Amino acid sequence: MVGTEIKSIREGKANITEAFCVFEKDEVWLRNAQIQEYAKATHYNHAPKRDRKLLLKKQEIRKLESKLKDQGLTIIPIRLFLNEKGLAKIEIALAKGKKLFDKREDLKKRDLQRETNRQFK
Repeated sequence: MVGTEIKSIREGKANITEAFCVFEKDEVWLRNAQIQEYAKATHYNHAPKRDRKLLLKKQEIRKLESKLKDQGLTIIPIRLFLNEKGLAKIEIALAKGKKLFDKREDLKKRDLQRETNRQFK
């Protein structure tokens, strides 16, 4: 993390809703996490959507990598928080993607909800 990143996180200007984790050369990287630029910084500001390396022990990395070999699993960040020392931490979890029939059901529910909202307006 860069100094301006932690200042933006402390101000609550971080978004991890679309973020995910990937493996590169026995390291875990957080991708697509949006941390806005720090407003009071000069030209030494950080890039808002850059990849960030997660600090994990080798044993944890091996364990996650072996579980990722199962089809459909991915590592996603659940929450971003500051610990009692003021360090930024990310809680991650293994998640399984939706099946095609699950997606269809959700689309049907969404369409039904839209139609009912239109009728009552």
